[in-house]
Amino acid sequence: MDGTLGAGGHAAGILAASSPDGLLLGLEVDPQALEIARQRLAPFGERVCLIRASYTTLSNQLAALDWPAVDGILLDLGASSMQFDTPARGFSFQSDGPLDMRFDPSNPLTAAELVNNLPEAELADLIYRYGEEPTARRIAQAILRSRPVSSTQALAEIIVRASRGKRGHIHPATRTFQALRIAVNQELQSIEDALPQAIRALGPGGRLAIIAFHSLEDRLVKEFFRRESRDCICPPRQPVCTCGHKASIREITRRPIQAAIEEIQRNPRARSAKLRVAEKLDE
Repeated sequence: MDGTLGAGGHAAGILAASSPDGLLLGLEVDPQALEIARQRLAPFGERVCLIRASYTTLSNQLAALDWPAVDGILLDLGASSMQFDTPARGFSFQSDGPLDMRFDPSNPLTAAELVNNLPEAELADLIYRYGEEPTARRIAQAILRSRPVSSTQALAEIIVRASRGKRGHIHPATRTFQALRIAVNQELQSIEDALPQAIRALGPGGRLAIIAFHSLEDRLVKEFFRRESRDCICPPRQPVCTCGHKASIREITRRPIQAAIEEIQRNPRARSAKLRVAEKLDE
């Protein structure tokens, strides 16, 4: 299962590697990406089942297909290059566009709703918590003084001024845009909801591969893998185990796999990608 199908690049690789009779379920909430993937994967015929759905529903999707288990699950978290490169989707400040940032266009919540309606304290907390932005309070104050804010570049300019033009190795608006996108799409909650489902959906020896692009995502995955690979999760100083927890997975990657320099040169967005893999244990 590819739970974050996107334009179908990973799915095509999985189908080629599992030839001639491997089956793949692809889930995607973005209808634009799903249509591109349908065309790209059409040559694989009936080996592919594509559904417009979130990976948070993976248990229900597998049950509907009467698939008791799968051999592998891939989750490529965050926004796709196609979404970043489409100004009308509002994910990037590199080109002007509406403050949208929705993976699923049917989601009623947009970034504009958050930017223009949240109280100052809640907006600052969101930017700090999801963007790990140290100047979150100053940025939130600047946004409130400039409301209403209607476009990505207008928001980016407000953030630059609030940051007093300071630029490190990333643009001053990067963390705030990340925070808004995470909040709009409930990305961290989705990961927490999906991880236990993914482990249950794997057959013995099946593998879960997750690509994360920022520290909050990667931390959730790392902590889940560490916890589920241990027989006991009681507090370290507790003398006797009372939790009854049993390991369900084995960590394949104790440290994440990251792109080599050559790959980063070909695809600069790969520089922040971290891949972690776990294997389902026999029950």
